[in-house]
Amino acid sequence: MGPDALLPLAVAVPLLGAVLLAVCGRWLPRLGCDVLATVCAAAEVVVVAALWAGAGDGLSVAWLGGWRPRPPGGHGVGIVLAADRVGGGIALLAAVLVLAVVVYSWRYYAEQGGDHAGNFPALLLLFDAGMCGFALTGDLFDAFVFFELMGVVAYALTGYRIEDPRPLQGALTFGLVNSLGAYTSLMGIGLLYARTGELGFAAIGRELARHGGPDALVVCGFVLVVTGLLVKAAMIPFHLWLPDAHAVAPTPVCMLLSGVMVELGVYGVARVYWAVFAGPGGVPPHALRYTLTAFGVLTALVGAVMCWQQRHLKRLLAFSTVSHVGLFLVGVATLTPLGTAGTAVYVAGHAGAKAALFGLTGVLLDRYGSVDEHGLHGRARQLVLPGVLFLLAGLVLAGLPPFGTGLGKALAEDAAAHWLGWLPAVYLVASTVTGGAVLRAALRVFHGAGAPPASHPWEPETSGEGEEPEIRGPRRVLPVMMVAVPALLLLGSLAVGTVPAVGACLARSATVFTDHAGYAAATLGQARAPAPAEPPPAAGWTPEGVLLGLLSTGAAAALAAAAVWGPGASGALARRARAAAGAVTRTAVVPLRRLHSGLPGDSVAWLAVGVAVLLVAFGAQAGGG
Repeated sequence: MGPDALLPLAVAVPLLGAVLLAVCGRWLPRLGCDVLATVCAAAEVVVVAALWAGAGDGLSVAWLGGWRPRPPGGHGVGIVLAADRVGGGIALLAAVLVLAVVVYSWRYYAEQGGDHAGNFPALLLLFDAGMCGFALTGDLFDAFVFFELMGVVAYALTGYRIEDPRPLQGALTFGLVNSLGAYTSLMGIGLLYARTGELGFAAIGRELARHGGPDALVVCGFVLVVTGLLVKAAMIPFHLWLPDAHAVAPTPVCMLLSGVMVELGVYGVARVYWAVFAGPGGVPPHALRYTLTAFGVLTALVGAVMCWQQRHLKRLLAFSTVSHVGLFLVGVATLTPLGTAGTAVYVAGHAGAKAALFGLTGVLLDRYGSVDEHGLHGRARQLVLPGVLFLLAGLVLAGLPPFGTGLGKALAEDAAAHWLGWLPAVYLVASTVTGGAVLRAALRVFHGAGAPPASHPWEPETSGEGEEPEIRGPRRVLPVMMVAVPALLLLGSLAVGTVPAVGACLARSATVFTDHAGYAAATLGQARAPAPAEPPPAAGWTPEGVLLGLLSTGAAAALAAAAVWGPGASGALARRARAAAGAVTRTAVVPLRRLHSGLPGDSVAWLAVGVAVLLVAFGAQAGGG
C-alpha cells in the first residue's frame, strides 16, 4: 500500500477505534477496554509511521473520493490530504504521544464503574483523529473542522472529572477562549472564500496571486485565520487559558496538551503561510518575520518569568510550555528551511521531555494529593527513580546535549542568528529559566535540598495544595507504567538528538515544506512535488551548538542551586542579592502576575487586544491600511 493510500487511514483508524470503545466499553471489562485502546493507538502509530517513511523527500497527496481538480490545476470541490515529513512527522508525534498516554492511563480511573471504562480512551483516540487530520489536511475549511474536533475533545478531557468543580471551571475558560479564537478563524476563512472562491490551501494561494498584491481584505483574512491557531498555541496575549486548564486537567491530558496540541497551533501558522500566503498575492515575508519574531520573543520571556514564579508544579510546567512556544514561533519566523527544521526537531525533543515531566508530576499527585513545590519539600525522597527522571527531564528542557531539545535549539539558534544576531540570547534565557525552575522543584521535592521555602506576601495564591488525587484508593506499589512511560519518552527525546537520520530527514523535508510552488504543483496537479533546487540545510551537531547547549544547561543548574541554597547563605553579598530579587519581584513581577487573573472576561479582553495589535502590525507592514 502506497503512502497516498495511507493518508485516509491515518484519520480513519483512530475514529473507528473511538467508535468501538464508545460502543463496546459498556460491555467490555476494564482490562478489555485498555487492551482495545492500546491496539487501536498502536495501529495508528504503525499507519502514520509508514506514511512518514513512504513520503520520502516529497509530498504524498490523496483526493478523497477521487474529487480532484479537473483539468489538473483547475477548480475543485474535493477534500485533499497531503503529507510531507514535517506534517507527517507532527502527526506521528501526536500518535506516539496518544499511545504513551493510553498506556500511562491503564486503570487510571479505577474508581469509575465499568459502564464508563471506554469513555476516556475513546476521547483520547478522537483527539488523535483531530490532531492527525489537522496535520495532514490541505484544505483550509477542513483544517478548521479538524482543529475544532480536537478542541471540543480537549474541553471534554480537561473537565473529565465532573465530580470536582475546578476542572469544569478550567474547561469552561478553555472552551470559551478557544471558541472565540475559532470564530475569528471562521470569519477569516469566509473572507478568503469570498475573494477566491476556493478552500484548498494551494488553490487559495493561486487565486490570490491572480488578484495581484495583498490588500486589506487579504491581510485581515490572514490575521483572523492565524488568530485561532495562535490562541491554541498559547502565544501571548492569547495564553491566559493554558495555565488554568493545565492546573485542573487530568495528568494524561496535560501530557497531550503541552506535548503536541499547542505545537500544532505553531505548525498550523507555518503551514497556512507557506501553502497559502507565501506567493505573490499573499502576506509579504518581512511582515510575518518582524511581527512573529516580536510576539515570539515576548512570549518566550514572559512565559519564562511566570514559570520561575510558580510553586504549583502543573502551572510551572504550563508556563514553561508558553515560553517554549515563543521559541518555536521565533524559529518559524526566520522563514528558512534551517529554522523550520530546527523548530521541528525542537518540538519533537520538547514533547518527550514535557510529557515525561507531567507524567512524573502525576506520580506526586497520586501519592501525596499535592503538586505544591513548597508543601512537598523532601516528602518524595523515597521515589528515587522518579526523582532521577525529573532531574534529567529538567536538564533536557534546558537544552542538554545530545537530547533532541539541545539539537533543535542549536539549529534554531543558528537560523535565528542569521536573522537577528541577538536572538540566540533569547533562546539561552528562556531555556535557562524554564529548565532551572524544573531543577529547583526536583531538588526540593525529591531530595529535600535547602531549607523549607519561606512564604512571602507577593507569592501567588495557587499553591497546589489540597488537590484531589487522580487515582482513588491508596496503592502500596507505584504502577510500573506511571514511571516506565516517562522514562521511554525521555529515551525518545534522546533518540531525536542522537539518530542522525531524524535530523537529516527533517532538514530535507524542510525545503519541501517551505517550497510554495512545489506544494501547489503537487496538490493541484496530482503529482509529487519536484525536489527543490536549494540544497537541504545541515542538521547535525556543531561545536557552537554543543557549547550553547552546555551553557544553558549549566546556567539552569546554577540558577536552581542559587534558588535552593541561596536563601540560607550568609554574608553581605547574599543579603544584597536577596533584597534585590525581592525588590524586582515586588515591582516588576507582581504586576505581571496580576494580569493573569484567571477571569474569563480578562482572557476575552486580551484576545481582542491581541487581534487588534496583529491587524495593525500586519496591515502597516503589508501596506493593507
